Amino acid sequence: MPNASDLVTIREPRSAAAEAYRALRTNIQFASLDKPLRTLLATSTAPNEGKSTTLANLAVTIAQGEQRVILVDCDLRRPTLHTIFNLPNEQGLTTMMLREDAGLLAQKTDIPGLVVLPSGPTPPRPADILGSKRMKEIILKLREYADMVLFDTPPINAVTDAAVLATAVDGVLLVFRAGDTKRDRAREAHQLLDKVNANVVGVVLTNVKGDQAQYSYYGT
Repeated sequence: MPNASDLVTIREPRSAAAEAYRALRTNIQFASLDKPLRTLLATSTAPNEGKSTTLANLAVTIAQGEQRVILVDCDLRRPTLHTIFNLPNEQGLTTMMLREDAGLLAQKTDIPGLVVLPSGPTPPRPADILGSKRMKEIILKLREYADMVLFDTPPINAVTDAAVLATAVDGVLLVFRAGDTKRDRAREAHQLLDKVNANVVGVVLTNVKGDQAQYSYYGT
C-alpha cells in the first residue's frame, strides 16, 4: 500500500527520481501545444505497478511549478491517495456524486496549490458512476478550480473504469513496472484505450534500475 514515504519529490527533492518527475511534468505540459492538457488520467495493467505513486509525485511537481492542482482518487475499488497524503476518506468523490449540494470536497495538503479529492465511500458499481453524466459535470466543475486535474484509476486490463473515464479527459498516462509488466499486457492496455479513442500521451516506466533515474518517460 503506497504511503507518504513514496513522495520522493518531497522527501528527496534533489534526487534523480524527483528530477525525473519534473521532466515528466515538462513533457506533459508540451505534449499538446495547440490544446494544453487540463485533465489527465493515469492507469496501469495491474495493481502494484506504481500508478498512484507516480501520479501523486507528478501532482506535487506541477504544484511546485506554481499551478493549481486537484488530484482525484477515481480508483473506487482500492483507493490509496488519502493514505499517501495522510487524509481522511469519509467523504470525497462519491459523496459529490450523490449530493449535488456537497460542493468541492477536496482537502488541502502540505504542498501549496495541491488539493486531493479522496474517493469517499466505495460504491457497488464504480464503472457506472465514472461513466455517468454526473461525473462529467464534476469534471467540468473541477476544471474551474484548477489549472490541472489528475485522476487515479484502477488497472485498465482488470476492469472497465479507466476506459470509461478516458473518454472524458484530455489525456491518458500509462504506468508500467520494469521487470513485472508483461509485453502482451502492455499491448492489451494500449489497445483497450485505442478502442475508446483515448489520447494516450505517454508511458511511465517505474522500478528502473540505474544510476541516472528510477523513473523514465517515453512519449508516444
